[in-house]
Amino acid sequence: MVRKKLSMFDPTLITPALVGAFRKLDPRVQFKNPVMFVVYVGSIFTTGLWVQALGGQGEAPAWFIGLTTLWLWFTVLFANFAEALAEGRSQAQAAALRRAKKFVVAKKLREPRHGATVDLLPGTELGRGHVVLVEAGDMIPADGEVIEGAASVNEAAITGESAPVIREAGGDFSAVTGGTTVLSDWIVVRITVNPARPSSTA
Repeated sequence: MVRKKLSMFDPTLITPALVGAFRKLDPRVQFKNPVMFVVYVGSIFTTGLWVQALGGQGEAPAWFIGLTTLWLWFTVLFANFAEALAEGRSQAQAAALRRAKKFVVAKKLREPRHGATVDLLPGTELGRGHVVLVEAGDMIPADGEVIEGAASVNEAAITGESAPVIREAGGDFSAVTGGTTVLSDWIVVRITVNPARPSSTA
């Protein structure tokens, strides 16, 4: 299954991000980011000064204070928008991975070694401790640990990094993530989680 790569300007991401940018104007949300909270407070303060200037009591021309206020609010909203867009993209990628893993056919090994007899079964039927063979072009069915072999793995769907990484048995680079794809060679993976079963309404 080929997953569609999400564009940063995808309308399905932009619209919720725009709504989220305004929802994040809640002071309780803004307070979590000290830098932007200072800009947020400054925006409120200059808005008051602008209203005062419109009444003829400002210490500077109303147009100048208005432009300053507009720029401050734009800064706050743009920061909120960027944060909401990043959150939305991560959630969409995670949802796409969950959908994709429902259709993965796993090559479960009867013995924990390369060359053992293989049984084909849906990835959702795997459990912790099962051992699978993942070859070039296969999607890793669930999170696990490489116990034999070495392979180049595409983790772009998880990290966004386009360059493949090497995963091999032993050492610090043996962990693999479900939903990523093996690009070359093969690895034997021991599953370390119980993959979620699809609901009856899925």
